[in-house]
Amino acid sequence: MAAVRKPLADSQAVHDQVYEAIRQALITGRIAPGKGVSLRSLAAELGVSPMPVRDAVRRLAAERALAINPANKRLSVPSLTADRLEQLSLARLWVEPELAARAALNADASLVRQLQAIDADVDEALRLGDVDRYMTANHAFHFAIYERAGAEVLEAMAGGLWLQVGPFMRVVFGRVGADGLVADRHAEAIAALKAKDPDGARRAIAADLSEGMDKMRAAVEASA
Repeated sequence: MAAVRKPLADSQAVHDQVYEAIRQALITGRIAPGKGVSLRSLAAELGVSPMPVRDAVRRLAAERALAINPANKRLSVPSLTADRLEQLSLARLWVEPELAARAALNADASLVRQLQAIDADVDEALRLGDVDRYMTANHAFHFAIYERAGAEVLEAMAGGLWLQVGPFMRVVFGRVGADGLVADRHAEAIAALKAKDPDGARRAIAADLSEGMDKMRAAVEASA
């Protein structure tokens, strides 16, 4: 996980800040699968005491985003088996296309402009081979759509799923490179939202997820 550039604020909200910082590191894949990290090293990177890190890790372990080794207390991303990947794929295809369909009914010109700007950032990250920028922008694109759905329960579910797949999305990027990720369905999704077409938005996001999870499945099979 990359170090935060300045210590988090010493305030009552520090526990939530620590949780969000580690959560973002997982979503963008900066905590790599198969590499254990310690509470102490995370605390040092975030500029806080171990206590808020311990609390954040407990929350993330309950969300199945982190595993704690009982022998040495080191943290790691849970391994991604073929069965677990299949469950995550099914769950994402149930939840995220539905969010996109609902968002299409609430879409406006402001959302379309926002998505076009984010997608340009995605494309630039791919052109440069900048994995951090790509992971951050790709997440921002999807959740700009999902937030517009007005479905808090479904959005929370999507957030939990991205916590679990984020580290492995980064593995896929490293395996296939930028050229293997260029074909996304973002333009189709934007067009559907602009037209307030829920079925089109559902199809575009479902196709985007399916293609990404297929790449992830190939990476899992190659490392088995």
